[in-house]
Amino acid sequence: MSQNKPDPDGHRGLVVNTASVAAFEGQVGQAAYSASKGGIVGMTLPIARDLAPLGIRVVTIAPGLFSTPLLAGLPERVRNFLGQQVPFPSRLGHPAEYAHLVQALVENPMVNGEVVRLDGALRMQP
Repeated sequence: MSQNKPDPDGHRGLVVNTASVAAFEGQVGQAAYSASKGGIVGMTLPIARDLAPLGIRVVTIAPGLFSTPLLAGLPERVRNFLGQQVPFPSRLGHPAEYAHLVQALVENPMVNGEVVRLDGALRMQP
């Protein structure tokens, strides 16, 4: 990426990492998972600063409850219950909504070194 031809602003690329809301509200029994996602959040700004001279931005998305293949394996009543925990919209997130945020991040060169929650205002309970 550092070898890409820069645009007029010197921008050469974007790294998008994925963490989780568990980085901020880890649940009982999820200490290792929460710590791993917290590590991704914690490295976002320092790596953005390290790569800035190369014209590479770094952002992290921290999704909440999304419709993923893992959740698809759960019974429908469980998926519905989980979706109802999201304040608004009260449902699981769609992969296209994640992709839409990635597109917005690509298109906005001032977003750098930032963690963006994509969670419908969800705050996980212990």
